[in-house]
Amino acid sequence: MLVLFAAFCLVSSAVYVLNDIADRDADRMHPAKRSRPLARGEIGVGQALVLCIALALSGLALAAAVSLAALLIAAAYIGLNLAYSAGLKRVAILDVFIISGGFMLRILAGTAGIGIDPSKWLLLCGLMLTLFLGFCKRRAELLAATGAGNSNAATGRAALEGYSRTLLDRLIAALYTVDPDTVMLHGTDRLILTLPFVLYGLFRYLQVVYSKGGGADPAWEMLHDPHLIVATAGWLGATGWLLSG
Repeated sequence: MLVLFAAFCLVSSAVYVLNDIADRDADRMHPAKRSRPLARGEIGVGQALVLCIALALSGLALAAAVSLAALLIAAAYIGLNLAYSAGLKRVAILDVFIISGGFMLRILAGTAGIGIDPSKWLLLCGLMLTLFLGFCKRRAELLAATGAGNSNAATGRAALEGYSRTLLDRLIAALYTVDPDTVMLHGTDRLILTLPFVLYGLFRYLQVVYSKGGGADPAWEMLHDPHLIVATAGWLGATGWLLSG
């Protein structure tokens, strides 16, 4: 499990370096991203490519040491992101699905690492949640790029081409918590009680996106917004309590 975790940390880092290389010109015009080393010219493209390849090969080697399935998942993750950076990030809607697909591969890697089969509800909820976060991120980026008074996507960032301020967001249902396989696996049908924490977190995130102009960096919001932190902690605590009997 820890070896596979380390493998995905390495391949994910390789992907982030690759994206920074591909986006370095656009990042120079972004108020926050222009401070990144590649955008500022502190690190050359050649150095970044060497680091990217080294990280990717190290991650693939660790994944191969776990199992063939782990290697294939890690390779698929890199391949998906190569396609994204090569041009698919310019295709509206598809770009967010590709980002979501990367997170789905991480879920598959996690379940493979602990030796369980992912349930269809875990995959469904994971897909809906990552799409939700992805479209919220795109909306925040578009709002920052066009300004509050412009509803068009005429921006300089390729990833925003084809988008308007209309957000197609979906809220996920907590069907996973009442799936018969889940009930049988965990010995409880009371995981539905964790739903309020999930709903509160989602609604708070929508408030951050629509009312506060946030959402451009979901990870930052999750780690800094006190409401989201409490909702996450409450969900984890309630889930642990229910599973412990």
